[in-house]
Amino acid sequence: MIYLDNNATTKPAPEVVGLMLPCLQEFFGNPSSGHLLGIEADGALVVARERVATLLNASPAEIVFNSGGTEGLNHAFRGVFEAFPKKRHFVTTAVEHSATLALGRWLRRQGAEVTILGVDSEGRLDLAELERAIRPDTALVSIMAANNETGVIFPVEEAGALVKSKGVLFHVDATQAVGRLPLDLAALPVDLLNISAHKFHGPKGAGALFIRRGLRISPFMIGGHQERDRRAGTENLPALVGMGLAAEMAQAALDGLALVETLRNRLEAAILSKVPETRVFGANAPRLPNTSLVGFGGLDGEALQLRLSERGICCSTGSACTTGQKEPSHVLQAMGVGAPAKGALRFSLSRYTTEGEIDSMGSLLPGMVAEIRGLGGGLR
Repeated sequence: MIYLDNNATTKPAPEVVGLMLPCLQEFFGNPSSGHLLGIEADGALVVARERVATLLNASPAEIVFNSGGTEGLNHAFRGVFEAFPKKRHFVTTAVEHSATLALGRWLRRQGAEVTILGVDSEGRLDLAELERAIRPDTALVSIMAANNETGVIFPVEEAGALVKSKGVLFHVDATQAVGRLPLDLAALPVDLLNISAHKFHGPKGAGALFIRRGLRISPFMIGGHQERDRRAGTENLPALVGMGLAAEMAQAALDGLALVETLRNRLEAAILSKVPETRVFGANAPRLPNTSLVGFGGLDGEALQLRLSERGICCSTGSACTTGQKEPSHVLQAMGVGAPAKGALRFSLSRYTTEGEIDSMGSLLPGMVAEIRGLGGGLR
């Protein structure tokens, strides 16, 4: 099997799985319990929090553990909405994750106004448009650090400086960026930032929301006193311990991203040179080193994806959260992409991707595309 769908989820690192198992079998105590097993569990949670904080260059007290990216987004948006009732305007972009766009619709149903910023044909954000969108009653500006489909990187530092100069809260969805870009929250002008462990070789069901020291927003989960009263519920200790180690390993692996980018570029070069009528979306913008969204003209992307899957090759037609939809992704629509959007496939690599796998892809893909096009492209 060749796995090139790492933006959907990554394979948990073997070391992470190995560390999680004792938490399921031996050290299974509740971190809130006062006996020996509870104290041991709480100590493991402390280590995990320190490791995640180190990856982000934040204080451990600023890290709120949760179940993943979607919960982090909900906590950020809904927590700000409830905490600042006099501010009822939110700003985000047209290419955000579907969970963010769903939250925008929820906010409108609550009576808030939401401004959706566009992007150019390469998926880049216009900072001048962002500045014009901010109003005195703006509660929150939210942008992603990097797009999950194209890999296009947003100028978080510049956007944050602009937003903070207006006295507005700034949230960043860093779900795809962590482990693929260095993030320094001691330097970046960010108030809130969410991450998800399964995007950087940790387990599913674990994530975190960074909340800048001094900022108080409403808790998303209400109940017990866990997470300093910011997220109630017994902590998922095995998953969070695994996330801690995954964070530490991701920090150590940042220097190896140049090799991942080299392999990504090698795959793109093979596709563009051997397969006619192809285009890499966002190629002229700064991108994550592991991500390539390729448009294949004259065919349906899902047909090609299924053919690749039959050969043991895993990739996607876009975000895993929108699989099965018949229309081109909202990201490509926002970029103004025409017919090639129907034939888009996303290839996302990881630090475990090998040169041999990329060369195999470069050899297999041209014949498959030619075959599907010869059968009418699989268009529906």
